Amino acid sequence: MKKMTTALTAGALAFMPLAAFAEDSTDPIVIPIHNWSSQIVMSNVVGQILESRGNNVEFVTTDSQAVYESVRLGDVTLEMEVWEGAFGASFRAAMEKGGIVDVGDHDAVTREDWWYPMWTKEACPGLPAWEALNACAAIFATAETGDKGRYLDGPVDWLKHGQERVAALGMDFVVVNAGSAAALWAEIGAAEAEKKPIVVFNWTPNFAEAVWPGEFVEFPEWVDGCDKDPAVGPNPDALYDCGNPATGYMKKAAWEGMEAKWPGAYAVLEKISFTNPQIAQMAKLVDIDEMEPNEAAEEWLANNKEIWEPWVK
Repeated sequence: MKKMTTALTAGALAFMPLAAFAEDSTDPIVIPIHNWSSQIVMSNVVGQILESRGNNVEFVTTDSQAVYESVRLGDVTLEMEVWEGAFGASFRAAMEKGGIVDVGDHDAVTREDWWYPMWTKEACPGLPAWEALNACAAIFATAETGDKGRYLDGPVDWLKHGQERVAALGMDFVVVNAGSAAALWAEIGAAEAEKKPIVVFNWTPNFAEAVWPGEFVEFPEWVDGCDKDPAVGPNPDALYDCGNPATGYMKKAAWEGMEAKWPGAYAVLEKISFTNPQIAQMAKLVDIDEMEPNEAAEEWLANNKEIWEPWVK
């Protein structure tokens, strides 16, 4: 009878998922922190969710482009915000090398591009067309740009290729890089008082769209290959002669060894999916309410149990 019981148990095991019996490693799950608020708060939210189920979590500050190589090598365990426009190329390059896996999309739809607050349109009524923006370049001129318009791009490590686009489309603009996301918000806030025309890099989802109504500049429509093949796009001799994807993805990525080493945490990661409003709210807690990221994560989790608790059950 004992042998029969053992045999039946072994047979039953063969049909049951291994993850049901595997326990997560006690080694820390390493979560990267970058330089924009939604990613920082979301990473803290996910870290606290994993800690609530007994996982050990460690946060490290990393470059937002180089992180995909770190994930691929297992030095970093996961990445919560893979934006198609900003990081799609680095993500795809890491995927081609192997070692990193696509853990699925968030519900959020992203867009990242040149943007202006609505008072700017009053001074340049042909907007949002990029040709109209170029014709109005003089109203964006500053002492540092002479007779050309000034465009404030994102931080250098975001690789937004603003200079390449200006050159490809023959625009009368000088590209200046902001040091941080906070510098972009400060620029918009300073211009608001005098309703000074400005054009800056912006993205959705974030809190800014609720604070400063505005529009994205409409460049030639994104076509796959615009960043790799000069023949794609209106300028046959240049790359980046089109806008960024208007309906981009936001993915989650993980080291390919995560599922085997932390099967429970990986199962949670697969279920996690945030919407545009949820991500904007996370950013607002830091950028408007001036909370520390870990406190903002605690606040968000306390107010949204119906969203995240099903992910851990």
